[in-house]
Amino acid sequence: MKLSELAKSVNGAIVSGNSDPKIKRLCLDSRQLSSGDLFFALKGESFNGLNYVDSALEAGAVAVAAEIDEDDFDPKVPWVSVPHAREAMSAMSDAVNDSPSKKLKVIGVTGTNGKTTTSFLIQHLLGMSHRRPGLIGTIKYDLLGQDEIEVKHTTPEAPDLQYFLSEMVSNGCCSAVMEVSSHAIVQKRTAHVDFDVAVFTNLSHDHLDFHGNMTNYYEAKRGLFDQLVDDAKNNGKVAVINSDDEWGRKLVNYLSGKGVKTVTYGLSNGSDFRASDISRRRTGTEFIIEAGPRKLKTSIPLIGRFNVYNALAALASCVASGLNFRETAKNLKELPQIPGRLESVSTGRAFEVYVDYAHTPDALEKALQSLKELDPRRIILVFGCGGERDDEKRAKMGAVASRISNYSIITSDNPRNEPPSDIIKDIVEGYKGDHYEVLEDRHEAIAQGVSYLAPGDILLIAGKGHEDYQLLGNERIEFDDRIIAGQMLNDRDHVRHEMVRESRRLREEEEASRINRFQDRGEVDREKR
Repeated sequence: MKLSELAKSVNGAIVSGNSDPKIKRLCLDSRQLSSGDLFFALKGESFNGLNYVDSALEAGAVAVAAEIDEDDFDPKVPWVSVPHAREAMSAMSDAVNDSPSKKLKVIGVTGTNGKTTTSFLIQHLLGMSHRRPGLIGTIKYDLLGQDEIEVKHTTPEAPDLQYFLSEMVSNGCCSAVMEVSSHAIVQKRTAHVDFDVAVFTNLSHDHLDFHGNMTNYYEAKRGLFDQLVDDAKNNGKVAVINSDDEWGRKLVNYLSGKGVKTVTYGLSNGSDFRASDISRRRTGTEFIIEAGPRKLKTSIPLIGRFNVYNALAALASCVASGLNFRETAKNLKELPQIPGRLESVSTGRAFEVYVDYAHTPDALEKALQSLKELDPRRIILVFGCGGERDDEKRAKMGAVASRISNYSIITSDNPRNEPPSDIIKDIVEGYKGDHYEVLEDRHEAIAQGVSYLAPGDILLIAGKGHEDYQLLGNERIEFDDRIIAGQMLNDRDHVRHEMVRESRRLREEEEASRINRFQDRGEVDREKR
């Protein structure tokens, strides 16, 4: 697509230069540029893309776009002056990829907790109904192609996002499911994605280092639904909202009369999709789904009340997308284990070990409460908090841990460039009681937690979930809670087996010695006679 044609997708764009190059793709990182790219020189909190224009041109960029006055253009290269760079980047990314989201049924999922699980469940249910769904989210980008793609953001930057959607179209996808983060909404990464269904899971304390307060955080999430309102002239836009959440109810009221169909879900009376008669087991959860006059008993192979909410959100979204209610509700029984979301790593043992991504006070509380409902002998918790992120939640997480767990091991998470001891100190300030210990080394903390386990206990390792790395300073090292826990469990099993073998050997020796003593006494008695 020619630069001049691409610029028409942005209101107020001004093109300057003596040539009109063909643009292959957009890029905002001069280190990842290739020949034929349009370089977007964005201004961030700690960088200015204008400082990298020369590097971009050397790498093959054929034009530059930025929030810049026409008088400041370099006449040697074509420029595009735009009023809002990120919004312009979103519009141009959509245009250069031929508006791929308009060719897909797109479901966006936002909220503090539950985005990943809900997105996974939606993709699975759509797949069982032959809708060929792609997935973009925290754990993976699944374009239904052959190549595995590295996940850099929960919601990619607009150039990558629109490219991924176009690849889904090329790969024969009929639908797409994506997690939509609050950062992505504020930064306009999803501004030109044509969503058919938007899901709101819940809102709780997180990312306040970025948003400042809960009101700003809510308004950022609401931006996804404002897109539905803007597109309401196109029939069929649906908002699926957790009406048991106070911010969800606020969102329902906000959307009233704005031309968007609103579908609610929850456990309370009045929800359009409601779960009742919940029965919990260690292998899953059974419940009755009520949707208007329809009732159906089903189950999910996942534990926790919060997973009932996630299943309801997935079901409501799929039905809103055109799937059959009864068939989809029955398919809930076939849902997969979600990586790093209360993922069991201790199958076949007398105790349970779970790894979970819970890294907010609300998520940690929900995970612990779900495990408590399984009536364990004790709950042992290993957790920490990330560095250089919202520090207000640390004491709150400490308070949650002290209230619900029987014993906690407070450790390092992803400290980044913040001293782990400072992070742990913040957590301890909120911890009520002395039923905890501090082990800064996460490997050692997990090993300690496993060593404490007795029959009937549950160990929860929280904070990192599916992540296979740890961020220490500027270094990214290999570290997977699931692998480490598995190694510790195997070591424990090996030691236990050795102890059992040694005990058996001692018993056999004792038995042989007893028999020998008995035979010796028999010989002595015969000699006396």
